[in-house]
Amino acid sequence: MEYRQLGKEEYLNIQARILHEDNHILVFNKNVGEIVQADKTGDECIAETIKAFIAQRDGKPGKVYLGIPHRLDRPVSGIVMFAKTSKALSRLSAMFREGGVDKTYWALCCSEPQKPSGLLEDWLVRNESMNKSFVAKGGEKTAGAKLARLTYEVIGHTDRYTLVEVKLLTGRHHQIRCQLSAMGCPIKGDLKYGAPRSNPDGEISLHSHRIQFVHPVSKDEMDIIAPVPKSWKGV
Repeated sequence: MEYRQLGKEEYLNIQARILHEDNHILVFNKNVGEIVQADKTGDECIAETIKAFIAQRDGKPGKVYLGIPHRLDRPVSGIVMFAKTSKALSRLSAMFREGGVDKTYWALCCSEPQKPSGLLEDWLVRNESMNKSFVAKGGEKTAGAKLARLTYEVIGHTDRYTLVEVKLLTGRHHQIRCQLSAMGCPIKGDLKYGAPRSNPDGEISLHSHRIQFVHPVSKDEMDIIAPVPKSWKGV
């Protein structure tokens, strides 16, 4: 298997965004606009770019294994974890599915919540054709609805926005975007969920900031943080 050669600048960029790597896992700081896994756009996904990087760095002549135990939406930045072995992939996939990974996000919101912290519980309905989730009418369970739970806390302010820390308790489609919007606090730049204007680069100001878990093989306690994008001025 031959992978493309990365130019010096791209190689160093990928190298600088690896937050942790060992024989079994690789944790990466994804930029806005990058896709984790190949989709219908045909754009190169970050998984393939990292495979090319590893092949080039390590001089590997054969195929590079890189499993994907979870995803991060294209307009969202921050932590993505990959598995470098099939054993790690199987265990990580189970951990994400069963709530064994603590995920903390930071969001710049267009308005401040009425309460500085709280628990949000909503039944969410996904509309596939619109690629959007909605809180079920009346706040009650309806056909196809899934329970979404998260906690939030206001942790800071910029000149125009409120910085909110979110801890996911479930993993639903567009969950943070939908629930914060339903609370009256759409995320900066997120036109789909009620933000008044877009961000210059098409991003939304939602960042996968911290991940805490037990290593799937070594059983070490892992705690990894990804710095916010440079575009987040004042944070």
